[in-house]
Amino acid sequence: MPTVQIKDEERIGTQARIKLEPSAYMRKLYETGTPDLGWMSDHGEWGMRAKPGNLGLRLKDIGIGSYGIIPDHGAEHRSMAPRGSSIPSDVPSLDFTVNDKAECWADNVMELYEEAVARQWSSARDIPWDELKPLPDDLERAMCQLCTFLTEVEFIAADAPTRWMSRINHDFLEVKLFLATQAMDEARHTDVFRKRALANGGGLGKASPISELSLKRILDAPSFSAQTGRLHLLGEGFVLTMFRQGEFIAQGRVDQEIFRRCMQDESRHVGYGTMHLRTQLKSRPELADEIHAELDDAEHILLQTFSVPELVEPMAILMGGGVDHFDKGLEIQSQLWRRIISEYLQRCDAAGLDRRPRCLLPPDFSKLIEA
Repeated sequence: MPTVQIKDEERIGTQARIKLEPSAYMRKLYETGTPDLGWMSDHGEWGMRAKPGNLGLRLKDIGIGSYGIIPDHGAEHRSMAPRGSSIPSDVPSLDFTVNDKAECWADNVMELYEEAVARQWSSARDIPWDELKPLPDDLERAMCQLCTFLTEVEFIAADAPTRWMSRINHDFLEVKLFLATQAMDEARHTDVFRKRALANGGGLGKASPISELSLKRILDAPSFSAQTGRLHLLGEGFVLTMFRQGEFIAQGRVDQEIFRRCMQDESRHVGYGTMHLRTQLKSRPELADEIHAELDDAEHILLQTFSVPELVEPMAILMGGGVDHFDKGLEIQSQLWRRIISEYLQRCDAAGLDRRPRCLLPPDFSKLIEA
């Protein structure tokens, strides 16, 4: 359709009739048949050729010349114009609020994006559902309750990052690309845990108000970096450690495959979050106080999470092999708890956040009754 300009407008009732007139450019084009072609000389850097590597043409391979420079501050025009393109002065602003590289960047983000794209999987095809065997009632109920909890967790892990995607300056497109893969990963996790709860004669269990409060606080985080602290250092890190211990929780190959595949996804998300906070804290050391405050609250809620039966007992039943072996399950769960706290504090160290002196989480699971 030819480009047109609005000349005038007549309104009849609630409908608008718009009289349109061809632009001067289109009129000339159709009258003379001569193109303008000014755009041919109005472009970004020219004459470079990107070369694919052994794994194809990756983001790092097109980071050549000025195109590979990630600015410390996003472009002031704040439009969706691609970084490196020729940008007219009158492009409309989208009012991005995350405009500094340190606010969202991580040095591993491009590699994590490429890995995410290469390792996408299908919950329908890649899980051996035909091998799912009937379980004793107590074990099936415990697995369904755990899957209910994990479905809650995966909802927020998809919603929270996408809340910020539209606020991030497009000069940091690599971050936005990675966050899009995280949303897809978490959508798949929500999908697979819901399927597991419904596939073996069980069903969804009981939602937890304290879990919902924890997830709400993630969504309410005041900044992208504050959310990263809650979501990646503690929340997803906690779940990642659980998935790594899937052999103690899984009741068969179906469960093992679910935990294994979700683990590889979660490790990317946690890896991005940890390195992002490291970048941000190097740029703004004073931000540590805000992150510490968020983690104080998040740890307090996690302690409350491990004070309700619908969250403590299912894992102990699964790890012990049934209600009759609940004590054994609690012992294994105590070992898992120690690993959860150890890996959490290691992530904080890697992010440049000295969390050890003020961590509220006791390393001994039995000490939760005193916390």
